[in-house]
Amino acid sequence: MRFVPLDTPRPISKIGLGTWQFGSREWGYGPDYERRAAQIVRRALDLGITLFDTAEIYGFGRSERILGAALGEDRAKVVVATKIFPVLPVAAVVQQRAVASAARLGVTGIDLYQVHQPNPVVADTTTMRGMRVLQDVGLVGEVGVSNYNLRRWRSAEAALGRRVLSNQVRYSMVDRRPEQDLIPYAAEAGRIVIAYSPLAQGFLSGRYDAKNPPSGAIRRANPYFLPENLERGTDLIATLREVADAHDATPSQIALAYLLRHPNVVAIPGASGVEQVERNAAAAEIDLADDEYAALVTAAHAFRPVTGLAAVPKLIRARTGR
Repeated sequence: MRFVPLDTPRPISKIGLGTWQFGSREWGYGPDYERRAAQIVRRALDLGITLFDTAEIYGFGRSERILGAALGEDRAKVVVATKIFPVLPVAAVVQQRAVASAARLGVTGIDLYQVHQPNPVVADTTTMRGMRVLQDVGLVGEVGVSNYNLRRWRSAEAALGRRVLSNQVRYSMVDRRPEQDLIPYAAEAGRIVIAYSPLAQGFLSGRYDAKNPPSGAIRRANPYFLPENLERGTDLIATLREVADAHDATPSQIALAYLLRHPNVVAIPGASGVEQVERNAAAAEIDLADDEYAALVTAAHAFRPVTGLAAVPKLIRARTGR
């Protein structure tokens, strides 16, 4: 495993484990999943993964409870990250919700406490006032944000009066906007971009095509899995496969290696089983050659999916069959 080259109390692995699926029925959570989640977490620890990310909204607290129980005594050895869902995120509420998350996780301190979304009405000044108190009393180590643009990330940091260590954003080979400003800022300022959905919910895995679309409500609601976009992605997947063959790897591992080439980027793919977490962790060891990276960049830029408002009618037809 490789780690982010930053001064943090505990090293942050370049591959973390995202746990939205823990306790979330939309990802297949059921009676057997807690046992499986424990196996996934234990194997992640064996592989050197140190960053475990959850949120109070995932399964309405179940993800935090499942993760905390799975980590057990190792909770104190890793970086446990969770997120507050910013409904009325004034200082007092931020403090109360952090206490509740820590209790569910079974920790005395949250290593990285993140604001899950920017609130369009409540200013970061009051939210960060609560975060600062949490840091001062030792309940929170580092503060992070999620889904913030660069201006608001900097604004949050000014309000906190300290570093806002991370910004967790959607980032993958087909969602490259963070490369414009967030990643350069992180490299310059000594911060971290945490990439969620780094495989575009499996679009980049090569498992799906227009004749074999995914099942499940979440993927069916993702415009990337429209038959037209699966067809448009054929060349991109072919390039991923070509590079993967050269490294005896999978397309998913190459898609992760593409992100991890940036020193200050961490990816937090989920895992439905032990084998998947093993494959994800191995991606941290892949070194892409310059020409391979250039080929991936070219293929990614050539992919032009139907998204936004233009995708809505197609998604409705895909869901209704009309």
